[in-house]
This record gives sequence, C-alpha cells and structure tokens, in this order.
Amino acid sequence: MKKLAILLGAFIAQVSIAQDYVHQVLVLNEGYFDYTTNQSIIPPTIGSYDPVTEIYTTVDTILGARFASDMIIDGDHLYVAADNMLYKYNKYDMSLTCSQSVSGIRNLAVWNDKIIVTRGDYDNTTFMPILFNSYLQVFNTLDLSFYMELDTVSGPKWSTQNMITYGDNLYVAINNGFEWGNEKGLIGIVDMSSMTYLNEIDLGPDGKNPDNMVFDGTNIYTVNNKDFTGASISKLDISNSTNVTTNMSTINTGCGTSCLRDGKINYQISGDTELYEWDPVLMPSSGISIGFSENFYELVTDEVNNYLYASSTDWASYGFINIYNSDNIFSGSFSCGVSPGTIVFDTRSTSVGITNITSQKILEGTIYDMFGRKLNSLEGQSEGIYLVDGEKVYIPKR
Repeated sequence: MKKLAILLGAFIAQVSIAQDYVHQVLVLNEGYFDYTTNQSIIPPTIGSYDPVTEIYTTVDTILGARFASDMIIDGDHLYVAADNMLYKYNKYDMSLTCSQSVSGIRNLAVWNDKIIVTRGDYDNTTFMPILFNSYLQVFNTLDLSFYMELDTVSGPKWSTQNMITYGDNLYVAINNGFEWGNEKGLIGIVDMSSMTYLNEIDLGPDGKNPDNMVFDGTNIYTVNNKDFTGASISKLDISNSTNVTTNMSTINTGCGTSCLRDGKINYQISGDTELYEWDPVLMPSSGISIGFSENFYELVTDEVNNYLYASSTDWASYGFINIYNSDNIFSGSFSCGVSPGTIVFDTRSTSVGITNITSQKILEGTIYDMFGRKLNSLEGQSEGIYLVDGEKVYIPKR
C-alpha cells in the first residue's frame, strides 16, 4: 500500500501544508560591449525561465548599460546592478519600481530594509583603477535613496566585491581587483545594526583576490584568484574569525566560476571544460573531477530541487544554461541572452489542502514533476508536488 496525498480540494477532511517551489528562474545576461569602439553591441537583459513550461522569456532590456554585474531577490522585489545604476523591480510583473545612480556598482546584499553595494571600476582608456571615496555604500530598499557609506578612512580602502550577511554582521570581500599586481585578500566585517566597521581579516599571501564567496551556516569560503597564476580556497570560521587557506596545487590560472553544492565547493579552472569538487572537511590540495565537458560562466544550485544550473557563452553571440541533477546527469537546457552571469531562483511557498488516500497502485496517466519533466509513473519519486492528469499530487516523505 502506498500513501498519496491528493491535492483535489476534496470532500474528505483536509490539512494544510506549505510547499516551497521554484516559480521562475531569473537570469541576468551581461550582454556584449565592444570596448575598442566604445559601443554596446548587445545590451544587458533580464530573462525569466519557467521550470514547468520550460519557456524562457526576456522581461527587460537595460539600455545604455555597458554591462551588468549582480542580481538578487529580496521579498517581493528584484534588485539589479548594471554599469553605474541600481534598479528595483517588482518580481510579480517585472515592472521597474525605481532606480539610483551608483558609480562603480558591483555586488549587492540586503540587510533588513537596507541594500548594500560594493564598488570598484577601472578606466577603459588608461586601464588604471578608478579611485572612490567609499567602496561600500548603503541605500534604502524602499526607494533606493542613499542612506550612508563607509569611506576609506572608516571602511575598506580598496575595491570590494562579494558579500555575505549573517545576523547583524556583513562580511565583504576586499580584493582590489581593478589594480593589476596589487591584489588584496581581506574580509571586512560591518556591524549593520550600528553601521560601524568592526575589523578586517587577512587571508594571508595565498588568499589574495577573493572572487566568489559562499556560506554554509558556519564557515565562509572564498575562492581566490591570487594574481591569476594560481588559485586557492580560504575557510573562515565566523564564530572565532580564524581562517585557513588551501592552495589548489593543480591550477596555474584563476578559477572561472564556483558554487557551494551539497556541502562541497564545485569549481572550474578558467578556460577549462572540467568541473571539480572540493571537500571543505578534508581540505585537499586539489578537487576531484566530477565528469563534465563544458566551459561554464556561472554555477548556481537550485536548493529546492537539488539541480545545478550552469551557464555557458561566447560573450558575443549566444548564451545557454544547462541543468544537471544531483547525480550530475544532464536534465535539460534552455537558450538565454549573451553572457548569462547571474542566476537567481524566485522560490515561493504554497499552502494547499491535501487529502490522504490509499491506493493499490500508482495513478496512471499524464504525469509531470514541478520541473516540467514528463514521468512514466510516481513510483520511486521523491517528496514533492507532481501534476497527474492536470491535478496536483503531493508525495510525502516515506
């Protein structure tokens, strides 16, 4: 006998459950800007992919921007960093709510009703870094009005990039990535409740140029490009601010992309087509190849369905995203815009009435999972919502 929970709004006593699902996958395509002619060939775009229908739609084109650098979802809104602008969208209809000019804007993070912006840029004529009075600014999420900044006296002295918020603390990577040969390897800590800069953690000589930054609930990991002739991974225990850096012995260039997946760091060497897995517990000097043959631009994990979304591009004419399951088996693909550099998941929660019934066999008919894949039966499927003959079916944990 197999227990099924049928979402039928039926006449039998029901209970209510909350089920998380990915409503849409949002993609920030950076476009193609020709710096030799100083012309935008393909402007940045925002696209939406529906995992059920498998349809990708361009929802906005960011005209006038040379590039786009980050995108995050917070509550009902989407925030985008593009060139020297910060944009706020309503995630339900993708209407532009407001915008704010921010020179050198790079990455975004939200704490309560504040959005934090990291900054850094270079002059595309002299190729020297553009110097700012502040590399960390804070804006109000309501209308994107300026709130405050930490200047180079009271805050980071060099260009900043990725951020992690945990409780009232903000952890910001300071890499000075726009000044060739003078890369830094620091993690700045900000008390957001008082808006004060607490201190900096030095990742050491092998932890320079932190690029990506991920958090597992206990430790922050940075994937460091050093001087682009090698790479390393730093592990920072936020409870005591101790850190250790592991050099990747088999890498003679920087890392192209990376992500945290199932408690391990997946990374790819710049220009390579193999994907590696690094265990933060064992902390080996090299990752294990996990069997891919595609050069990726962005790696992101869909934690609801345990899928890996991996984008690829030639940075001039095309972009697409491959999807892999937890066993690294190819599960789907869709075309998007040029240079898909940021992927975020619009995860929502639905409360539904469910009725438990007993069935001698799995229901027959047309069956789809919430990813939009057609299934032969529900036998052996994991916990989640499925569509059976047009009706929603919830299979609980066994």
